[in-house]
Amino acid sequence: MTPEDIVVTPRGARFMGRLFPCTIGRGGIARTKREGDGATPAGAHGFIGLLYRPDRVAASALPGWALPIRPGDSWSDDPSDPDYNLMVRRPHAYGHERLWRADPLYDVILLTDWNWPHAVRGAGSAIFLHSWRGPGHPTAGCVAFAHGDLLWIARRLAPGSRLVVPEV
Repeated sequence: MTPEDIVVTPRGARFMGRLFPCTIGRGGIARTKREGDGATPAGAHGFIGLLYRPDRVAASALPGWALPIRPGDSWSDDPSDPDYNLMVRRPHAYGHERLWRADPLYDVILLTDWNWPHAVRGAGSAIFLHSWRGPGHPTAGCVAFAHGDLLWIARRLAPGSRLVVPEV
């Protein structure tokens, strides 16, 4: 592990010498992940992208590699989809999760390389870092932070930074 890694601990996530409150999946931490199990996968996961809602977050608040999402942008979570665990556009014939949401959870999304780029069907999709519903509210498997903390983290990620989720 390096200081540039975000390390999930029982007390929160450590990054660049700071400890940030965070929540993980309702299924806890799992060595073996399955689609829909609600677990956060153990391991070291690289970052492959940063998405944001341009009507809610200014591009200037994020690093230059951030990409805006649009209405209709979604993420495939259907193992039978040829585009499983990839960003897709609605309408989409397979199961998917909307990225453009009414709530603020996905206003900023850090994408990890979990089960990517060659997804194993059913091994879980879309492990993001995103804003939380509030302290203690679990996710569907992602790692969630207070919005301000997520922005602070996103601005400071370095090439090669990883999300490290130790096995319990």
